[in-house]
Amino acid sequence: MLATAPWLENRWMEVSRLMKRIIKKWLVSVHIACIALTGCHPTQPYFIRERGDLAHYLDQAQKIEIPDLEIDPIPEATQTFEPITLDNQKFEFLDVSLEECVSYALANAKILQTLPGYQRQALDISSVILASPSQQLSSIYDPAIAATTTNSQPIVVDGNGNRVLPRGVARANQVGGVEDALSEFDAQVSSFLAYNNTDRARNVVDNQFNRSLFRGNDGSAQLALSKRLATGGVVTARSQSIYSFNNIPTQSENPINLGRVIPSDYTQVLEAQVLHPLMRNRGTLVNRIPIVLARINEDISLVQFEERVRNLVRDVEYAYWDLYQAYWNVENARIARDSAAQAYHIAHEKSKKGLASTTEAQARVTFHEFQAQLDAALGGSNVQGQEPGLFGREQSLRLLLGWAATDGRLIRPSDKPTIGLVEFDFYNSLDETLYRNVDLRRYRWNIKQQELELVSAKNQMLPEVNVSLLYRWLGVGGSLLGNGDQGPFPPLGGQSAPSAWEELLEGDYQEGAVRLDFIPNPVGARRAHADVRNKQLQLAKSHAGLEQAETAASYRLTQTLRELNSNYAQMTEQLALLTAAQRLVQLFQEKFNVGDSNPEQTIDLLLRAQQQRANAGRNYARALSEYNKSITDVHTVKGSLLEYNNIRLEEGMWPDKAYWDAHERARERDAAKFLDYGASRPKVISRGLLEQDMGTANAPARTQVKIGPGNQSDSEGSEPAPKTEPPVKQAKSSSPPKFDWGQ
Repeated sequence: MLATAPWLENRWMEVSRLMKRIIKKWLVSVHIACIALTGCHPTQPYFIRERGDLAHYLDQAQKIEIPDLEIDPIPEATQTFEPITLDNQKFEFLDVSLEECVSYALANAKILQTLPGYQRQALDISSVILASPSQQLSSIYDPAIAATTTNSQPIVVDGNGNRVLPRGVARANQVGGVEDALSEFDAQVSSFLAYNNTDRARNVVDNQFNRSLFRGNDGSAQLALSKRLATGGVVTARSQSIYSFNNIPTQSENPINLGRVIPSDYTQVLEAQVLHPLMRNRGTLVNRIPIVLARINEDISLVQFEERVRNLVRDVEYAYWDLYQAYWNVENARIARDSAAQAYHIAHEKSKKGLASTTEAQARVTFHEFQAQLDAALGGSNVQGQEPGLFGREQSLRLLLGWAATDGRLIRPSDKPTIGLVEFDFYNSLDETLYRNVDLRRYRWNIKQQELELVSAKNQMLPEVNVSLLYRWLGVGGSLLGNGDQGPFPPLGGQSAPSAWEELLEGDYQEGAVRLDFIPNPVGARRAHADVRNKQLQLAKSHAGLEQAETAASYRLTQTLRELNSNYAQMTEQLALLTAAQRLVQLFQEKFNVGDSNPEQTIDLLLRAQQQRANAGRNYARALSEYNKSITDVHTVKGSLLEYNNIRLEEGMWPDKAYWDAHERARERDAAKFLDYGASRPKVISRGLLEQDMGTANAPARTQVKIGPGNQSDSEGSEPAPKTEPPVKQAKSSSPPKFDWGQ
C-alpha cells in the first residue's frame, strides 16, 4: 500500500482553504456589482399562469360604496307630490279634528318622532331623524328590546361541571331583561370525552411493576348537570367513566407477577355535590337582586316609552293649534290686503281727477306691504326663528302624523279651540303632579335600583366562606356495561371480571368528602369599603335629586298655571283690541269713501287702522293658540295628558306559546303549597299597577267666558269651555274660514 506523507496532506488542505476564500470573495464581488448595476427598486414576482386582466383583484379598499340592502321605501316616501308653494296651489282642503290627528299619529308611530323634555321643540324634527341612527331614536320596540336584552357574559362551568358563580356587586347597567336574569338559575349540562396515549421510555430497570418501555391508553368521559339555587348554593350531579390500559404484564402472562390481574379496567363514578355559601352571597336577598334590577330596567323603559308617547301627543296638539293660528294669520293678512287694495283703488280713481296724488302712493306702499305679509303667512320665511307659514305648519303636522309630505290635500283644523277660562285646583293638581309625573316616577325607580346596589355592595364586605359536601358511588370492573360474574373485583380463580356499572349498583363502594373554603377580603378591605361608601353617596345624591325634582315639578306646575291665566288674559284683551280695530277701520273707511277736506290725513289714518287690525288679528290668533297649548302643558306636567286624550297604554298580544307556558306555570303554582308573600326576599319594591284613569283630567271644570269688554258670564258644565267666534268680517266661526286666498 502507498502512504501519503503527512506534510503533503497538510499542504493540500491549506491550498483548499485558500481557494475557498478566493471563490467566496469573487462571488461577493459579483453579487455587489449586480446590485449596483441594477439599482434599488421593487420588482413584481413572475407567475406562470398570469392572464394579465386582474380578474380577481378589487382595488376598492377606500372607495365609497352602497350597501347591498334590498328594502323598498314606503309609499309615503316614494309617492309624495310636488311641494305646495306660492306658485303651486293645486290642492283641496282636508278637514281633520284633533282627535283624528292624535289617532293617526299613534297608529303610524313606529319611530316616535319627538324629543324628550318639556320645552317646545324649535328644531326641525325631520333633520334630527335623518341625522340620527336608529339606535338613538325612540320607538315602539324599545320596551320589548329592554325586556330581551341579554348579558354578554355566558354561564361558566369548571372542569368538574360545577357552575361558576358571578362575583362582584350587582349593578343595574350590567343586567339585561328579566328572562336573562332568571337564566342564571337555569340548569347547565356539560360533558367531555378525553383520550390519552402514552408511549415512552423510562429511566428504570425493566421489572414486573415498572416497565422501562411503558405503553398505555387512558380515556375518560364526564356528564354533569349543575344548577344554581336562589339561596346562593350550587347543586351538581355528575357521572364519570374512566378507562385504563397499559403494558404491565398480568398474572395470566406471568404467574409470579404481583401486579395487575387484567390488562384493562373501567371505573364508573356517580357524584352528588352541594356547594353552599355561609356568609358572602348567601340568601335569596342578594341572589335575587339582579332579577329585581332587571325588572326595574324594564319599568324604566316603560316610563321612557310613556314619556315619548306623551311628548308625541303634546307635539301633535302643538302642531294642530299652530296650524290653526297659521290659517288665521293667512285670513288676517288677506283681509288687510283686500282692504288696502280697496283703498288703493279709491285713491287711484281720485288721483285721476287731480285730487290727493300722494294718497295713491301711500296706499300703494301699504298694499304691497300687506301682500308681502300674505305671502309670508302662506309660504313662511327661511330665517331661523321666523314663522314657517301655513305650508310649513301643515307639513310639520304631516310629519307627526306619519303622512306623505304632500298628497294633493291641505290639512285644515276642524275643531274649535277652547276660549273659556279653564281653572285647575292648585292643590289637587300639585298632588297629582307629585304622584303621576313621569319624570318623578323614573327618579324613584332609579333610587330603588341604587338601594339594591347598596345591599349588594354591603354583602361584598363579608368574607367568602363556602362549605362543599360531596357523596360518591363508584364501581370498578373489567368492562363498562358487559355482563360478567357477580364475584368481586379483581376476579379470582380465572373468573371473568364484573362490569363497572354492576359493581356500582351493588353499592359496596361509597365515598364522601367535606370541604370548607375561607377567602376573606384583602387586608383592610379598602375596595369593598370604598364601594359601599360610593353607593351611599350616590343614593344620597339621588334622594337630593328627587327632592329637587319634586320642587322643580311644583315650579313647573306653577309656571304653567300662571301662563294659562296670562294667555287667557292676553286672548281676551287681544279680542277686545281686534273688535276696536275693526270698528276703527270701518269708521275711517266710510269717511274716506265719502271724501272730506283732508284726504291725505284720512287715508293715512285708514291705513294705520288697517295695520292695527292686521296686527290685532295675528296677536289674537297667537294668544288663542298659546292658550290652548297652555292647557296641554298643564296636563303634561300633571301626567294626565294621555288620559285627557282618552289614551291608555296596554301590553300587546303575545304569541300562543307564551300563553300556553303561562297557563302551565299557573297550574304548577296552583298545585304547590302556598307560602306567605311576606317571607320572600328581597322585599316589595312596587306598589302595584299605576292607575291610568284617575278621573281628574276630564272632570267638570269651572269655566268663565268673556266675550268682550264688560260682557262676561259664569257657567258650570262638563264641557271644557264654550265656543264663541271672533268678531272679524267674513269669519263666521272660530274654525278657519274656507276662503280662496289666490285672489
